[in-house]
Parts: sequence; C-alpha cells; structure tokens
Amino acid sequence: MAACRAHIREGARVTLLQIVAATLAGGMLSLLAAAALSLTVLARWAPLMVAYAVGVLLGAAFLDLLPNSAKVLGGEAALAACLWGVLGFFVLEKLALWRHAHVHEPAHGAAALKPSGIMILVGDGLHNFVDGVLIAAAFLTDPALGWTVTAGIVAHEIPQEVGDFAVLLDAGYSRRRALALNLVCSLAGVAGGILGWFALEAAEEATPYVLAVSAASFVYIAVADLIPELQRRWQPLAALAQLGLIGAGVGTVALLH
Repeated sequence: MAACRAHIREGARVTLLQIVAATLAGGMLSLLAAAALSLTVLARWAPLMVAYAVGVLLGAAFLDLLPNSAKVLGGEAALAACLWGVLGFFVLEKLALWRHAHVHEPAHGAAALKPSGIMILVGDGLHNFVDGVLIAAAFLTDPALGWTVTAGIVAHEIPQEVGDFAVLLDAGYSRRRALALNLVCSLAGVAGGILGWFALEAAEEATPYVLAVSAASFVYIAVADLIPELQRRWQPLAALAQLGLIGAGVGTVALLH
C-alpha cells in the first residue's frame, strides 16, 4: 500500500512538471514566433499592423472566446459578463489616464504611453491563464493529449501575440519593453496550469467568466482605441488596405480556430 501511494505521488509530481514545462514552452514558443514576425519581418509595416491587430482581437473575441464562454454559461450570461468587462475596462482606462495626468508627466519631447498597452496586457494575461488551465486538464487526462493541446495552443496564439505586439508598439512601448511585458504575461499560463493541477474543478468553473472578460478587453481595445486611430485620415487606398488587413486578422483566427 505504501509503495502504491508513493507511486501515485511520483506520478502526480511528474504530471505537474510536465504541465509547468508545457505552459512555459507554449508561452515562449508562441511569443518568440510572434516577436520574430512583429519585430523583424513585419516591422516596416508597423502602422498597418494596427489594422491587422483589430481583426485578430475582434476575431478572437467573437469567434473563439465568447462562443466558448457561452457553451458553459449560456449566451445571455456570457454576454452579460462581457458587458461588465467592457465597462470595467472603460473604468481601467479612465484610471490609467488619471494616473498618467497626475503622476507621470512625460519628459520634454517624450511620447506618452497609451492606456491600450495596459489593457492588452491584462486581456492577454487572462487568456494565457485559461490556456494554462486547458493544458492542465489535458495532461490530467493523458500526457500525450497534453502535449497535443499545447502544440495547438502555440499555433493558435501566434496571430494574437502578433496583434498584441502591434498594440503595444502603437501604444508607445519600445520593442524590448513590449517583448519583456509579453513574456511576463505568458507566465499567467504557468499559473493557470498549476492551479488547474491543484484544483481543476474550481479553475474550470472560473474559466468561462475569465474568457468573457478577456473577450471584453479585446473588443474594448479594438473599438475604443485602435479603430478611431484608423479613422483619423481618409485615403481610399489606405482604407482598402486597412479593410483587407482587418479581414486578414479575422480570417487568421477563423482558420486556426
């Protein structure tokens, strides 16, 4: 009996180590792939990438996060949670603007950081947390399934991370700082994996609400911050390019989903 218990404990430790390794690897790989695209190949098209980010954020919210939340909560409850999330991010942006105005006046000639950077990090962190819970659930079912789910999440996350980089760079963050902050956000996936291992049932109960709030952050950033920026100037060719990139962003999420 003692040997059996020791074997079970050892198996549980191995599973936890695999969950931590998978969430770390998944976050790092998707982040590095997105950084390689956003900070090198796509760097020269940074202004246009804002339009692509709009498509990715809206696609992720309406084609992925909200439908998955609604499967558990029901449509009305998921939309209500998203509504409260949008209002919450409105308040968060007001607080960020107030804090910037009263505490951190930019130095002469320095560009002010937009609140959209903070909000995309919050939304991305929530999304990564849910991914960690999903990875934990898969590993607790079967380790092979856990690694398969991890690979799927890496592929799924790359376009969203590209969109996150576009938002952060547009918000005034340097490339190095955008990479560092995205790296910190990826650790939320590790936290979700560990919590899922310890208390999967409780974590799964919170997951649909977290998905709805994450969707709210993406919708708010796209509609309140990014789209108004795209509408500042009217140039027919630029408008067509923006529309095409928004469609490409939505299409990328739809294909990967």
